[in-house]
Amino acid sequence: MNLAQTLASFVHVDNGWTVSVAPCWMQGRTCYGGLSSALAHHAARLTVSDAPPLRSAQVAFVGPLAGELMISTDLLRRGRNTAFVEVKIRSAEGLGFIGTFIFMSKRESRIEFEGVHRPDVAPPPAEGTTRSGPPEFFTSQMEYPEKRLELGMNTPRLANWHRFAERDGLDPMTELLAIGDGLPPSAMGLMDVAGPVSSMNWQVNLLTDAPETENGWWLLESVTHHAHHGAASQYMTVWNSRLEPVMTAMQSVALFV
Repeated sequence: MNLAQTLASFVHVDNGWTVSVAPCWMQGRTCYGGLSSALAHHAARLTVSDAPPLRSAQVAFVGPLAGELMISTDLLRRGRNTAFVEVKIRSAEGLGFIGTFIFMSKRESRIEFEGVHRPDVAPPPAEGTTRSGPPEFFTSQMEYPEKRLELGMNTPRLANWHRFAERDGLDPMTELLAIGDGLPPSAMGLMDVAGPVSSMNWQVNLLTDAPETENGWWLLESVTHHAHHGAASQYMTVWNSRLEPVMTAMQSVALFV
């Protein structure tokens, strides 16, 4: 079941929505964090249908999410220009996700500045030259030009083009949230032996009201700037096919190796 089909399968109940996660969206015991973030954003938009565009989100991946999920929302505040919506997602194992989504209208400002670097990378891959992950893993829903991770590279930086194999009918902001966490944690680039990792949170800032790209391609980058005592901190950036920055993020990752 692709992302659009999953979002369309929301069932409204008294205290929120239910939705089931197909096995193809899993990463071990839990569903892919980009999917849970996209589901939460979709629920937040259903809660405040006239909210302005998403500007920022703060989420915590509290525990595993699998199977049938229960999504609840709470409109924390609605002002003239902003709306704050809290979203919680639970499964049979209990609370697995909690996030705050901040929607904000444009306003006039005398400040205009961009300090996001422009990467020197090859263009998006040609049609027919991509690969996808195994059917039991969330990367089966994506296409990318080469392996996303090589052990023993001794690098804190991972970067790769990604797109959804099926993306018709997707809200662009939901699509961006769903794919923005698609890389492995960049601390894995420092590993010489395989070991488990787990994203603990995700802080994202949207740099555009209407993300768009050509042929579905987004360039994802993740850079670890500190790793110690079983935890890593990483910066993340997403560009569109024209290498215009559309999202920045920061994440804390638990390391079990």
